[in-house]
Amino acid sequence: AALVVRFLTKRFIGDYERNAGNLYSRQIQIDGEMLAIQVQDTPGVQIHEHNLDCNEQLNRCIRWADAVVIVFSITDYKSYELLSHLHQQVRQLHPGNRVPVVVVANKADLLHIKEVEPQHGLQLANMLGCTFYEVSVSENYNDVFNAFHVLCKEVSKQQITSTPEKRRTSLIPRPKSPNMQDLKRRFKQALSAKKAKLSGGFS
Repeated sequence: AALVVRFLTKRFIGDYERNAGNLYSRQIQIDGEMLAIQVQDTPGVQIHEHNLDCNEQLNRCIRWADAVVIVFSITDYKSYELLSHLHQQVRQLHPGNRVPVVVVANKADLLHIKEVEPQHGLQLANMLGCTFYEVSVSENYNDVFNAFHVLCKEVSKQQITSTPEKRRTSLIPRPKSPNMQDLKRRFKQALSAKKAKLSGGFS
C-alpha cells in the first residue's frame, strides 16, 4: 500500500493498513498520450508457514489486472521466499505470459538490517523473466515512479496491438472498492483515455 500511495501522490505514508484491497486511480502521460490507470493493493493476502494462501479474493484481483507488481522487503527474507509462489500463481491465472510482471525490492535504504542481498532479488527476477527494481519507498520517489511508468508503458503497447475484443474484455470485471464512487466521478472525465489495471503485491 505504501508503494502504491507513494507512486500516486508522491507522499510517503508509514502507517497504513496492509492488504486492504483499496483501489486507486490516476492519469499519466505515456509517449504523449494519456493513460488512465487503476492500481489495486492486493486484498486479503495471507501467509501460512512458508506458503502463500491464494484465496479466491486474491485470485480475482490477479485475473482482473493487466499487469502485476510483486514487492518484497530486503529486511524480510520470508517475503523474498514467497516471490516465486506469487509469480507462479500469476502465470497460472494468466497463461502465455500475457500479463507483464515486475519485481520490486523495497527498503533499499535499510542495508544495515537487510536479510536479502540486492543481487539475489535481481537473480530471482531474471530467472522468473521479470524486470527488477530496487527502491526505497520512504526516501526516493523517482525510483518508484520509474518502476510503474515502465510497466504502464508496456501495458499501453500491448493494448495498441491487441484486438478490440480483447481490449473490451480486459476492462471487466472491475473489483469492488470503498472508493469506487470517487473513481466513477474521475473516470467520467477520461472516457476517451485508454485504461490499464495493475495489481500490487505485498511488501
